[in-house]
Formats: sequence, C-alpha cells, structure tokens
Amino acid sequence: MSHDKKSFFDKLTGAMSLKEDSKEESDELALESEESSDGQLSVDVYQTPKEIVIKTMVAGVRPEDLDVTITRDMVTIEGHREDANTTESPDYFHQELYWGSFSRTIILPQEIDTEAVEAIQKQGMLIIRLPKIDRNKQSKVKIKSEGK
Repeated sequence: MSHDKKSFFDKLTGAMSLKEDSKEESDELALESEESSDGQLSVDVYQTPKEIVIKTMVAGVRPEDLDVTITRDMVTIEGHREDANTTESPDYFHQELYWGSFSRTIILPQEIDTEAVEAIQKQGMLIIRLPKIDRNKQSKVKIKSEGK
C-alpha cells in the first residue's frame, strides 16, 4: 500500500486525504475515538510528607455515581454525570460542559496504604488522601523470654 507524503499544510492542520489508500489511517482514528469515548477528569496530584493527595472537580455527580478503585500504586476514578437539561443542540450558543461517563487513572509515584485511604466529596470537589507507605521506617522488636 503506497502512502502519499502529506504537505506541510496537511501536517499542520492534521488534514487527511480521503483516498482509498488512507482507509487504514481512518480505521486507526476510529479505533482511537472508540477507546477514548469517556471524558477525562482534570486532576491535581500533590504530596505532603505523609500522603499523596488527589483533587478533582465532580460537580453534579452523586457519590453513588462515583467509583474509586485503588491499588498500592494506582488510582482509577470513574463516574457518570447526567444532564437534566432537555435543550436541543441547535438552541445552544456554547456547549462546553461534559455530560456522560468519565474516567481517569493516575499512576502514583510511590506505594500507598490502601487500607487507610480517605475520600471526601465537598462542594463539588472530590479529595482523595492516600497515606504513603514508609519503606524506611524501622521498628524494634521486643524479644520475649520463654522460661521453663
């Protein structure tokens, strides 16, 4: 299959020719758009000396419509935001809010204690506090003497 070189303008604008030999490229684009059909949450992720904190806006989402999955090194936030408005699309001047399913996976920079995680939703913001596992923490073990 021969591929024509794209012009500078095509590269700049992302334009594709609709020739039959570009069918493979359009199939790839269709697969990418199917995979990314969920909206993606914007997140802030930062650390304190004892924890990793994730903040994200989930305004308009009920807590029961949120699913937070946590492993020692990864957090996935999934949910669904319903649009109660029944305005028809042609009547909109701007339509920028995202309605529907969304998800976001965050790879954590260090292991966390999954048993001590805290998640709070307050005024449309989801705050997840992930206590760090201190691999350098040492503790002394007291040895008991068993006498006969």
